[in-house]
Amino acid sequence: MRTIICAAALLLSASAASASGGIWCNVDDTAVKFDVGAGVTRGMGGPTFNFSGTLEILGRPVGDDLSKTAFENSNLTQYWLDNKELRLNIYREHQLPDIYNYVELTILTKASDEGVYDGQYTLAIYDNAADADKDGKPVELTGKVSCGAE
Repeated sequence: MRTIICAAALLLSASAASASGGIWCNVDDTAVKFDVGAGVTRGMGGPTFNFSGTLEILGRPVGDDLSKTAFENSNLTQYWLDNKELRLNIYREHQLPDIYNYVELTILTKASDEGVYDGQYTLAIYDNAADADKDGKPVELTGKVSCGAE
């Protein structure tokens, strides 16, 4: 009887493991370093879970609030994944007393192989202190990105 219960538990855990996968993207170029990822379910519309990541903007002053950012579930504002494209929009506000800053990372990729997505990222950085014109326009950095999905 114990063998039957253990076998049933093993089969159930194997089917649960195949019901989810993951997505990830990373960049290490001259302007930025980032690494983001999440789990993705294979049903119910494919929602993500456990999204997290880090972003480092190179060339920012030491101690600058925008130089390093940690992302969590609530920062993944939009995502799209199919056999042709992976798209992510990640947004995080940095609020200090009387100061409003943000970073918005947009990743647009196309499948280059099974589970491999290559494309471009755009990082919009709004730094209130650096906005001399007070026009609210962010500085944008762009580059190539490689992502994966399983």
